[in-house]
Amino acid sequence: MKKLLTIAISVCCAFALCFGAKVWADEKEKVAARVPLENYLKGQATGNPEFMRKAFHTEGNMTFIHDGKYMFRNFTDFINGFTGKPAPEEEKRKRWIESVEVTGDAAIGKVILDYPSGKFTDYFTMLKIDGEWKIVNKSFYFEPKAKPAK
Repeated sequence: MKKLLTIAISVCCAFALCFGAKVWADEKEKVAARVPLENYLKGQATGNPEFMRKAFHTEGNMTFIHDGKYMFRNFTDFINGFTGKPAPEEEKRKRWIESVEVTGDAAIGKVILDYPSGKFTDYFTMLKIDGEWKIVNKSFYFEPKAKPAK
């Protein structure tokens, strides 16, 4: 009986160690996958295209619906639109990472950009390329806010 109890405790401890190591590794990758999203948020806040270059892979597209039509824009054109200056109403803008999910070398992220004119919900596909997480696709939805009555 004592030997059986010792074996059972050993098996449970081994399972806990293996499971704990996997959870820790998954959390470590989640933290690493947040880096390009954080750079994206810094780029949005500052207007600095260098943050965007750190966030996005050199090849990829933004996809979205505009006036009921499917549209896309490559990352190079998107990044070239950044002037290096923050938006005039920057102090009224809020941004945050809503969620990140990682499976192996693929991840998805959701970011919210809450601006005076409306709210963007951004969805990102990310891949771990050469040991570094990069955004490879961005899709978004824009919900305009009602203008205050005059």
